[in-house]
Amino acid sequence: MTELQSRTGAHTDVPQVIDFELTDELKAFQADAREYAETELAPFAEAWDREARFPRDAIAKAAARGYLKVTIPTEYGGTDLGNLASCVMLEEINAACPSTGVTVSVHNSLVCSLLAKQGSHEQKERYFPKLRDGEWIGAYCLSEAGSGSDAAALTCAARDAGDHFVIDGPKLWITTGSEAALFVVFARTGEDRVKGITAFLVEREWPGVGIGKKERKLGIKASPTVEILLEGVKVPKSNVLGEVGRGFNVALDTLDGGRLGIASQSLGIARHAIDTIREHLRTQVDAKGRPTAHQADQWELADLAADLDACRMLTWRAAVLRDRGLPCGPQAAMAKLKASLLANRAARSAVSILGPAGLSGAAERLMRDARICEIYEGVTDIQRLVIARGELAR
Repeated sequence: MTELQSRTGAHTDVPQVIDFELTDELKAFQADAREYAETELAPFAEAWDREARFPRDAIAKAAARGYLKVTIPTEYGGTDLGNLASCVMLEEINAACPSTGVTVSVHNSLVCSLLAKQGSHEQKERYFPKLRDGEWIGAYCLSEAGSGSDAAALTCAARDAGDHFVIDGPKLWITTGSEAALFVVFARTGEDRVKGITAFLVEREWPGVGIGKKERKLGIKASPTVEILLEGVKVPKSNVLGEVGRGFNVALDTLDGGRLGIASQSLGIARHAIDTIREHLRTQVDAKGRPTAHQADQWELADLAADLDACRMLTWRAAVLRDRGLPCGPQAAMAKLKASLLANRAARSAVSILGPAGLSGAAERLMRDARICEIYEGVTDIQRLVIARGELAR
């Protein structure tokens, strides 16, 4: 018996290991998500991208399978499967269609999860029934023309008018904004750069809420990115999300979950690229069926496969921490940083290794879709900043 076993009372026949296996429930959920992705998304993703067409029917089918309520508590009709389940699901969806993946990710991680954590009982009773079944899609309105990476620089204003606030100001680069019915809007309620920001729940049909220009984009074209116009929008004080003046902290906490969603999107894109490379190399054989693929291409495949597993473990670790209610800011940033870099590298490798065939079809689309993974939910250098600050605070 070792000194550690003597102190802790551990038995020599009980191995001390970390369990990397998903539960049977999560394995079944993963299989269901993969079947959905292969049958409802993969055959149509190229056409949706080409036509920049939002996949409404596919989102409705995702809702029917329960994919829009994994972060909604069971007492409000959700499944409350949590962040790890969401990550597992999102990898499968994004391996087929990143446009659908980001819609599902934002709805779960930036809207439903936020409402579950910060919302009042009345707010949850009002909005969860519509969000859980896909009747309403949620959108997250933080960014502005002069407020991207520096979220505290936002200028959209909310004026206290007695029993309500009046919000004025545009929001930019809002994912699924033209399809959403509920917006989480961050607006300035005070002069303090950080403590003067508040989060609000704003309904699409309220007077003064409008949809501005739709962005022309490099990738994820089937996911509309638009400007949200807020002009004299009256928001009841009962629709303040959390506390007045605490919106900036709410935003930062929520972005940890959002980064897990984009890390999972990156995993799906990287996996699809790796699968594409593997199948291409398998076709390179001589007359006797022996592999003839260049060794450099085989090594690249090996490195990408190893890095995919490493990034998946980073993502799952951060998701488990968040599900346990533990701080996961640096860990989520690590997952998003490494997974997004991998998605771009894997997509570029797929285009390069396939040669002329990589300039069209799946590989070309993956390369365009992958680029955004290093930009939204915090650009790459912001992830490095979060990680560095965490290291320096240890």
